[in-house]
Amino acid sequence: MRTTILITSPDQWTAPGLDLFQFAPIIPGGPEWFTKPVLIALLSSVIVMAVCWAAFAKPKIVPRGWQSLGEYAYVFVRDQIARPSLGKDADRWMGLLLTVFLTVLGWNLMGVVPLVQFPVAAHIAFPAVLAISVYGIKLYLGVRHHGVRGYLRGIVHLPGLPGWAYGLYAPMILAEVFLTSLFTHFIRLFANMFAGHIIVAFFSSVGFWFLFERLTPLGAGLGVLGVLMAIVMTAFELLVQFLQAFLFAMLAGMFIASGLHGSH
Repeated sequence: MRTTILITSPDQWTAPGLDLFQFAPIIPGGPEWFTKPVLIALLSSVIVMAVCWAAFAKPKIVPRGWQSLGEYAYVFVRDQIARPSLGKDADRWMGLLLTVFLTVLGWNLMGVVPLVQFPVAAHIAFPAVLAISVYGIKLYLGVRHHGVRGYLRGIVHLPGLPGWAYGLYAPMILAEVFLTSLFTHFIRLFANMFAGHIIVAFFSSVGFWFLFERLTPLGAGLGVLGVLMAIVMTAFELLVQFLQAFLFAMLAGMFIASGLHGSH
């Protein structure tokens, strides 16, 4: 669906819409699934692996260059995500959490890379698959370490709660652990990247339309304002992209911890 806003008759400006997220196959007649988001996701994975290889393949006592960057990312994930959630089990899960953080960050940053300019997480399938993987790990750990009954009891049990209140509390907490937690995990990331991409595209479209399609004294001012707002929103989007990668990895750590510890 495309939304059209009438600026002045007969000229029209077409606002960015859902067409920003519709992609034809890269190879004509090739696989339908091989579209621009898939190619960007593959490129992001290659970049993340290359950065990690450059940082950790031949570590030195005094880090510099890529090793410094890699160690900074590792320490950040360990101290801000893994240890607060997993405690003594943090080191065992650092590989997964660091991979999740760097993968999502790479996906998001692709939205501000010139000529690429599409955050992979703005396509709901990608964060959904990652969140479902974490969800599966959570359930596996909970059942493996505590058994089905023990895992359910650990989730539902709340010290000091009167027995009659469990009829209300138990369904809500079970729904949160087994249903809503999965959706909130990936929808938060998807919604932020989707909205950010639309906003940046909106201001860019306004700026370039007035500067190149309707160049008048007033149009030039509006065009410059649109371009400046696009720059400001891109800078803000960089902050959001990092924050969303952090939150996604943090929730992954919390969900894994809930499976290990058998409690909500």
